[in-house]
Amino acid sequence: MLFLRALFRRARLPGRVDGVDCGQTTNAGGRFDGRAPRSFAMTTLSAIIRLMRPHQWVKNGFVLVGLIFGHGFTNQALVIKAGVLFAAFCLVSGGVYAMNDVLDREADRVHPRKRDRPVASGTVPAGSALAFAFALAAGGLALAYWVSPAALGLAACYVVLNLGYSAGLKHVAVLDVFLIAAGFMLRILAGTLGLDIAPSHWLLLCGLMVTVFLGFAKRRAELFALSAEEHGANGRGSAQRRVLDDYSPKLLDQMIAISAAGAMVAYALYTVDAQTIATQGTDRLVYTVPFVLYGLFRYLHVLYRGRGGADPAAELLGDAHLLGATAGWLALVLWLIA
Repeated sequence: MLFLRALFRRARLPGRVDGVDCGQTTNAGGRFDGRAPRSFAMTTLSAIIRLMRPHQWVKNGFVLVGLIFGHGFTNQALVIKAGVLFAAFCLVSGGVYAMNDVLDREADRVHPRKRDRPVASGTVPAGSALAFAFALAAGGLALAYWVSPAALGLAACYVVLNLGYSAGLKHVAVLDVFLIAAGFMLRILAGTLGLDIAPSHWLLLCGLMVTVFLGFAKRRAELFALSAEEHGANGRGSAQRRVLDDYSPKLLDQMIAISAAGAMVAYALYTVDAQTIATQGTDRLVYTVPFVLYGLFRYLHVLYRGRGGADPAAELLGDAHLLGATAGWLALVLWLIA
């Protein structure tokens, strides 16, 4: 997680535009020092890496949920398989992001931030990005197959799901968020069924509610970002994301409240469930609830006061409170069930 946070922070260093060097170097005082600009090869390599959106790899941590709560971390072979599966989803999701950049390049060019993406900005040709996307997906599926046929099937479902999302399903209100949540659920299932670990129904329910919450919070943040001219009666907001014309702040606020409450209740009930206590060998997981509650409240604070939330991975890696709550929760869970 710290490695991903470092990548995220590097993408916003002075002298870079959305992760790309501006072509000049500066001295300690911030002035141009006359050194040669970064080479074309290095700039292209940086753009290709950005196509994979490495800071988004934190989402693939959902693959490790089964390993943690299924006590698989005591099995070296299972740990290796989980690591390979994590890498597989990093490659597969990177391919999906590259494909999405190709399909959305025209819309991205009119977006204030997305216009600097490699394909939209012209740094990487669409054809090259498409070939790279296929190579990443193929590599990821090959790794998933090495783990197990079930892992391969779930990784393939993830690819198909995201192709449908990018092809037009993302323009259908409510369904768009449930498709995003389905992507996370496939990660959880890959990290459980794909590793021959029985998934907890409570954890599956909690995962669903959390990811639905993040999806609706993302849409709320995107509405915040749109000006009155972009999201008015004339529907000009569709120039950036058409589905926003079918949402309203009040509707999204209600959906966010319901899903956040559902996630909190589901996790709390999981910690005190008799089967959980028997499986984990402790009745003290309930002490991890405050970390989850604080994380949810902090995310809502970032969303409504800080106008964040459009990129959950960026918020997690960029907000010290969220990072601390996540690290504290994980450390306490591992200590209690070890």
